[in-house]
Amino acid sequence: MAQSYDEKRWTSADGLELFYRDYAGAEGAEARVPVVCLHGLTRNSRDFGELAEHIAAQGRRVIVPEMRGRGFSDYAPTSSSYNPLQYVADVEKLFLEQQIERFISVGTSMGGLMTMLLAAVKPGRLEGLVMNDIGPEVELAGLERIGGYVGQGRSYPTWMHAAKSLQCVHGEAFPDWDLDQWLEMAKRTLVVSQNGRISYDYDMAIAEPLSEPGNAAPDNLWTAFEALAGVPMVLIRGELSDLLSPETVERMARINPEMKLVAVPRVGHAPTLDEPEARAAIDGLLSALA
Repeated sequence: MAQSYDEKRWTSADGLELFYRDYAGAEGAEARVPVVCLHGLTRNSRDFGELAEHIAAQGRRVIVPEMRGRGFSDYAPTSSSYNPLQYVADVEKLFLEQQIERFISVGTSMGGLMTMLLAAVKPGRLEGLVMNDIGPEVELAGLERIGGYVGQGRSYPTWMHAAKSLQCVHGEAFPDWDLDQWLEMAKRTLVVSQNGRISYDYDMAIAEPLSEPGNAAPDNLWTAFEALAGVPMVLIRGELSDLLSPETVERMARINPEMKLVAVPRVGHAPTLDEPEARAAIDGLLSALA
């Protein structure tokens, strides 16, 4: 099957070569507001493979950048630049290069934090957004769980071993997944390294700044979220999420009455966005936008 996207690169202000997938979209996509998909802490552009193809087929350009230290993007020479404000600055450079003035965001976890920061920097440019299992207040229990596995540098001899390890770490978040789904997740998040072992597709150094204030979850995100008041929005929450609480969801709804909540049953952090409930909500949002 022919590849449905172009592999492109842009250069950060500090000289890193960063990678993104560019799905051109069906005929007429150039006249519509593009979709930008922003991945989570340890993830990469493969997370949005099926969703991006689905959206592009409906006539929108879809851009899926990989943050520094992930996937095909360069690793930073020092770990201090692995923080949300730097990721936002990198994306702003891409927007400037591609002359993107308005966009629709799909942000998973860290990508949702980035979306709020992008809105705060320049209010009014978001046409709509999907926030995937994240909000302005992040639960400590979830952060501690993530801190327990990020940056450990494990590798595996086979894809089966990698899938079983993922199941051990994340099984409580996806209790109904079968082995094929864990294998699929392994191939989204790991790669075959030069020594033939299967390892995680990110720089282990991204874990180093997480303990510093503002790097796991930036301060004053409620203020940033207020920049999204009135913007058409879908909030997708895993029913078993330990990162996004019902109380935070209620407060978000008071600030943005345009927000539609979609709960994905029997799933924790974070839904894949390929679930029927999530896909239907995303389609509904996009169909109502220019």
